[in-house]
Amino acid sequence: MAEDIGDGSTAEMDDYETLMSTTDAELLKTAWRNEKAAPEILQFQAQLVKRAKEQIQLMEETVEEYEESGMDPLTVSLYQMDLDRAQFLLRSYLRVRLQKLEKYMFYIWKNESLWSRLSDPEKMFVQRCIDDMEKHLQETVLSKLPDNYQSVRRQSVISEEDDMVPEPQLDTFIACKARNRFVSLRLADSERPLEMERHDVSFVLYKVIEDKIGADIDLV
Repeated sequence: MAEDIGDGSTAEMDDYETLMSTTDAELLKTAWRNEKAAPEILQFQAQLVKRAKEQIQLMEETVEEYEESGMDPLTVSLYQMDLDRAQFLLRSYLRVRLQKLEKYMFYIWKNESLWSRLSDPEKMFVQRCIDDMEKHLQETVLSKLPDNYQSVRRQSVISEEDDMVPEPQLDTFIACKARNRFVSLRLADSERPLEMERHDVSFVLYKVIEDKIGADIDLV
């Protein structure tokens, strides 16, 4: 009987955690954490960002209305705290993506898979950065070099690849945890899969889980 009660409490706790993890604030926090920990840029969470912006606008209007109506300062401060938290999460998520765009813009621009993960404003930003950088380097440095060394992305004309383009290090180990109650990962160097229960944390090669991030796996 006691065992049944214990199992019931555990199930209820899991259901509560599942419910809390699906709020937009928690989803945005998870998206930010995944983006920050992943070496490459992830899929832009368009619908989540849209909802977050709408909620922030609504909270701003609510705080302003409460201040003008003489609402209790403590109540107003609590609403302001929620507003500040939402703004922090959204700005942090967008900022970490911006940092990756600035660092890997040439690599992302030439990779169709990564390019498709960007929002339209991000694509415009990357294209503008590339155009401005190429123009600046051409006018200040490259035009003064021999013809064989005037490429922005290659050391010389004999280079077969863009060997001057920074690339994210995908052969790296990262900490991750299972989002669902049970996840099985197939490891390249092992015949036995890595089995993870919910909230179990493991260090694995990024390439093993890159297609599972945001679905079965979250990064830590």
